[in-house]
Amino acid sequence: MSVVARRLVAFIAALVLAVEAVGIVIINVVLGTVVKNQDMSLAGTDPGAMSKGTWVLGGVSGLFLLLCAALLVLAGARDRAPGRVARTVLICCAVVHGVLGALTVGLVGWAAFAWMMVVLGLIVLALVAYGPEGAAPDAGRKAGTGPEPEKPAAPAPA
Repeated sequence: MSVVARRLVAFIAALVLAVEAVGIVIINVVLGTVVKNQDMSLAGTDPGAMSKGTWVLGGVSGLFLLLCAALLVLAGARDRAPGRVARTVLICCAVVHGVLGALTVGLVGWAAFAWMMVVLGLIVLALVAYGPEGAAPDAGRKAGTGPEPEKPAAPAPA
């Protein structure tokens, strides 16, 4: 994949995640406000606690998505693969999108499922684009570092 394509994928994925972060925060604020205004309760749970919990969940989810977007922007700007921790965060984000995508089919519909799969695809494409290109298993090993590969034993003299 070319440098321009890699950067473009990373920036588009970051933009999509930032838009999704704003959407998630707005949805959770609206839901928390509705719960608070309607004085709704679930099995005797305090409506105030439910509303605050919804707001906190929206804020944490939004911050997580913005963190993922920032990691993708850094990868695109530097044109380098994300580090180990950043890659782990992005993989977690991809897994969450996959699981939520499977849940949204029944709860929200196919359009929401399609959106989640597009975001999942962008995150995975960005991760794969910055992966090692054609690297052999021992390509990263320098001479004299680590154990040498085993060589077949010479046949014993007869």
